[in-house]
Amino acid sequence: MTDAACTFCRVVDGTLESSVVHEDDDFLAFMDIQPVTRGHVLVIPKHHATVLGELDEDAGAALFRVAQRVAAALRRSGLPCDGVNMFLADGEAAFQEVPHVHLHVFPRTPGDGFRIDADWYVRPRDELDEAAAAVRSGWSTPAAGSSGAG
Repeated sequence: MTDAACTFCRVVDGTLESSVVHEDDDFLAFMDIQPVTRGHVLVIPKHHATVLGELDEDAGAALFRVAQRVAAALRRSGLPCDGVNMFLADGEAAFQEVPHVHLHVFPRTPGDGFRIDADWYVRPRDELDEAAAAVRSGWSTPAAGSSGAG
C-alpha cells in the first residue's frame, strides 16, 4: 500500500527518480538527494508507514538488517568511510521531514562537519529511574504472529 501524496511512495512506484542502492520485495535503499556526506543512503519500507510504530516488529528488524548491509557496503565502497551513522527521525519533533519511515545511513570521516548537539550531562539516578518507570508503563507486547512490512 502506498500513499499517492507521499514523496517516498512516489520513489517506490517510480514516479520520482532515485539512485537505487538496493531493492527487494519489501525495502528500497537509495541515495539521499541532500546528503550529509557523500554516500548518504536512505532505507525505506515499500509499504507506507508514517512512523516506526506503524511497522510490525519483523518489518522494523528487517529495516535495520538492510541498513546494516548498506553500512557494510559503504565501508567496502571506496568512498571515504571511517565510520557509519544510522539516524531515524520518528515524528516531526524528532526532525522527521518526510512522513514515511526512513533510516539514514551515511559514512563518516574526521572533520566531515556533521554533529549532533545536545545537553550531554550525567543525570541523577532518581531521574533515570523515574524515566525508566515511565517507559516500562508504555511497554507493549507485539501481537502474536506479527510479521512482514506492516
